[in-house]
Amino acid sequence: MSWNFVVKRVALFLIVVWAAASVNFFVPRLGTGRDPIREKLGQLAASGGLRQDGIEAMVKAYQAKFGLDKPLHVQYFNFLSDTFTLDLGYSLANYPARVGQIIGNAIPWTIGLMIVSVLIGFALGTLMGALSAWPSAPRFMRNLAVPLMTMSAIPPYLLGLIVLYILGLKLNLFPLSGGYSPGMLAIFSPAFVLDVLHHSILPALAIVLQQVGFWALGMRGMMVTTSGEDYITLAEANGLRNRTIFFRFGLRNALLPQLTALGLSLANVVAGQVIVEVIFAYPGIGTVLFQAIQASDYTVINGVVLILIMSIGLVTMLMDFFYPLLDPRISHSRHH
Repeated sequence: MSWNFVVKRVALFLIVVWAAASVNFFVPRLGTGRDPIREKLGQLAASGGLRQDGIEAMVKAYQAKFGLDKPLHVQYFNFLSDTFTLDLGYSLANYPARVGQIIGNAIPWTIGLMIVSVLIGFALGTLMGALSAWPSAPRFMRNLAVPLMTMSAIPPYLLGLIVLYILGLKLNLFPLSGGYSPGMLAIFSPAFVLDVLHHSILPALAIVLQQVGFWALGMRGMMVTTSGEDYITLAEANGLRNRTIFFRFGLRNALLPQLTALGLSLANVVAGQVIVEVIFAYPGIGTVLFQAIQASDYTVINGVVLILIMSIGLVTMLMDFFYPLLDPRISHSRHH
């Protein structure tokens, strides 16, 4: 791997972050025309916590504090400066809570749900896809193509509504929303862990069902190609057991493109999980983003989207760096 390639990929990563952050800055401010500070103070006045005649003075004071009284281009350059120093500022709708604190509380929920659901979906989908294309697999496994294709075509939020209605509402097997039961102390204990797992089953199931179909279709295509290779025929001619041929020569060689796609599909996984979290009121990044959009909380919106963009871009860039390690045939250096 040449340093020239590394520099280009890092520069591209920074450009993508800048472009996405710029769009993220302008869209909320030019789109809604709402003033989150005025709305919040209006709510306080309506509840008797603030005098009506003091609202305008406080609005101006808070606008000056957050820099919202400055021209838009000045706000933009201040935003870029804060972005590249990772100073996300304060929440407009939940002052004095800091954006970093709000996101930090939500990230573990999102990462935990994502890791579990993606790994289960990837493992099951890869194995089922490989078996559905393997000539010696049981007949029922080779007839899975249509169900797997159907699952891959259904978006995770629709699967979420389906499992929520059937398993949560009708059968009452799982909680309908939240990350843990009301009244449960959020301290690390066996009871709390079990309660969190109980609440995470439905959102995880919605993601897993779609992921299984997606990975199975990709693996099926690779396995169809691999099963016709000469080394598979040679292994069969040498009298190796079918299970050995499947795992050592078939599955192993068809798995590399799946591993590559695992990193590249992160954006789709995140997008689907954000909506699933909103459906189940799961206390992750998706719910934080949804509530911030409802309240026109620009700083939280900017912070969440920035974290998501940087995470996706960073994983994609790392996959470019490590792909030659997974497949030695790939090289980023030029040969003359």
